[in-house]
Amino acid sequence: MEFVVFILQSIFNHPESDAVRIMLNVHRLGIGLAGVYTYEVAEMKVEKVTNLAQANEFPLLCTMEEDASEA
Repeated sequence: MEFVVFILQSIFNHPESDAVRIMLNVHRLGIGLAGVYTYEVAEMKVEKVTNLAQANEFPLLCTMEEDASEA
């Protein structure tokens, strides 16, 4: 749980209170919205999260998907 908060603060620039709220959504619902970005920025952030999770041996999955309201 602390690792998810760390990721949300360091990569997605969320303040601690928002990071904790998002982390609890991930914990309770299995999914959380870290942010809305352009494709290139989202791709870079997903790669950073994946690399950090693997390096620290955390089974954290970070994905990106198209904003349904923009389609």
